[in-house]
Amino acid sequence: MFDKLAVLNKKFNELERKMADPEIAVDPDEIRKLSKAHADLLPIITAYCQYRQMESDQQVAKEMLQENPSSDEVELLEEELQTLAAQMEAVEAELKVMLLPKDPNDEKNVLVEIRAGTGGEEAALFAANLFRMYNRFAEKLNWRVELMSSNPTELGGFKEVIFMVEGKGAYSQLKYESGVHRVQRIPETETGGRIHTSAATVVVMAEAEEIELELDPNDLRIDVYRSSGHGGQSVNTTDSAVRITHAPTGMVVTCQDEKSQLKNKEKALKILRARLLDQMQQEQQAELMTTRRSIVKSGDRSERIRTYNFPQNRLTDHRIDLTLYRLDSIMTGELEELISKLTISEQTEKLQAVDEGGVA
Repeated sequence: MFDKLAVLNKKFNELERKMADPEIAVDPDEIRKLSKAHADLLPIITAYCQYRQMESDQQVAKEMLQENPSSDEVELLEEELQTLAAQMEAVEAELKVMLLPKDPNDEKNVLVEIRAGTGGEEAALFAANLFRMYNRFAEKLNWRVELMSSNPTELGGFKEVIFMVEGKGAYSQLKYESGVHRVQRIPETETGGRIHTSAATVVVMAEAEEIELELDPNDLRIDVYRSSGHGGQSVNTTDSAVRITHAPTGMVVTCQDEKSQLKNKEKALKILRARLLDQMQQEQQAELMTTRRSIVKSGDRSERIRTYNFPQNRLTDHRIDLTLYRLDSIMTGELEELISKLTISEQTEKLQAVDEGGVA
């Protein structure tokens, strides 16, 4: 590990030398590229330098113990060595996590699809609850949320809602949300006071840039038609709705939320591109079967990942056996603790795989 850190430290110093070079400073693109690489390395190099300093302090303290110090000095030096050992162990653990391979999608924006599952209207209302929960979480982080497509119900629920979340690290925070979310509560439409169980499916996909996934126009069939449902007179009287069919995969995307046919087409293409990239990555993951599979990153989206029990104010994440009795605050977007524990679980799995000689 420390050999790798020494190489990174050398690379970091070289970046700083280049950034200070007057000839390079006049090239905005090169400076931008160097600055990003520098910023990416800064946290791990800071921790590495901190560790090396503590290592040096430890050596000095050990040498001082060899110089026949007084009993009081011995006590102080031994206390210092214990403190340094604990601090070095903590920093070493941080460095191990920092050296883990990063998910290439982590910094990307995300496309989130929520679909009502079993449970009829109650499932649609729960889908709307999840949509609001993610919206509020995004607001806390100053992320931008853009509605891409929706199929609302008369009672304010969603049979389906698709939205884009734009913000630094959006995928790294929301990628754990893919799967089946189950809810247990007394529906608003229930007169007998019985608790019902329903579900909604969430799919989180990294936004696909055009450079990452180029669509062949010959593979696309684009149909326009008059939109229906909610939206008002101006939406329903023009051929603004768009349906795009991707012939090679049979994948179909429709979008009718905007009054402009062009905007609907742009949104539909963005959704299609994200779905195709996600499908490609899912297939690659299936091919690269490893001896270990992370609990958090299980690729099976049909699995129930979480239960929301409203009568008990309880949320249970089944992947990491976590139960929190503050469902009310979680539904207002306070997802930080939950996401933190899921992240730690994933990192622990990866570290175990590395320690056992597997693939992280």
